[in-house]
Amino acid sequence: MAWFTVETTYTDDREKLAAARPRHRDYLGRLVDEGTVTAAGPWADDSAGFAIYRVADRAELDRLLDADPYTTGGVAESRVIHEWRPVLGQWAQ
Repeated sequence: MAWFTVETTYTDDREKLAAARPRHRDYLGRLVDEGTVTAAGPWADDSAGFAIYRVADRAELDRLLDADPYTTGGVAESRVIHEWRPVLGQWAQ
């Protein structure tokens, strides 16, 4: 399994963001229940959000991001993705 951090910068269209947010949170909630997303939430200024994914590989991450309502709803303006290797804390391997 691989770990990835994903920072998603939102559109400036606050109505579009508000409309997609409930579907996005439901989607991520299901991924949390599956153990695929370990933490997620918006920055305090609500300009972007951050999530930590545990998936088989980058291809699986890309499929999950492609299906995210923030992607399909045009909310995600950009994403910064890093493969992450936790060495300390509860997720350390």
